[in-house]
Amino acid sequence: MLDDLDRRILRIWQAETSLSPAELAERCAVTPGKAARRIARMQDAGVIEGISAMVDWATLGYSVEVSLRITLDKTVARAFDDFLVAAREVPEVTEIQTFLGRVDVRLNIIARDMAHYQNIYRSRILTLPHIAEIEALMQIARIKAEEALPL
Repeated sequence: MLDDLDRRILRIWQAETSLSPAELAERCAVTPGKAARRIARMQDAGVIEGISAMVDWATLGYSVEVSLRITLDKTVARAFDDFLVAAREVPEVTEIQTFLGRVDVRLNIIARDMAHYQNIYRSRILTLPHIAEIEALMQIARIKAEEALPL
């Protein structure tokens, strides 16, 4: 589905997302029109889902990041659905992942400080439906966070 030019466009754009369309075309050694058509085709095909801004939460005052591993009460028929609907409503939840195994869901939570996290945990997380068990993992450092694919 992707040819060498498509891969080159994606590889360069992933490495430098701030490039303008003209700069991207120049780096790929094609005309701006050709690059734009390729990008539009990849967007239409769902290869490129969107363009987003990466926000440095620490710069905005969020210094605490906690990962919660949650096991749900699977005796309730709609436990997953009910939980996921409610978890999406918590603004400090930045990521939700589901798993097969003992742990059902992982929530990533950001907070300004430990007092703020404690408030979020008590007032928003513990009120989520069908929780059987929670394990909290506090992030110390992010060693690698790569969204780019090796194209």
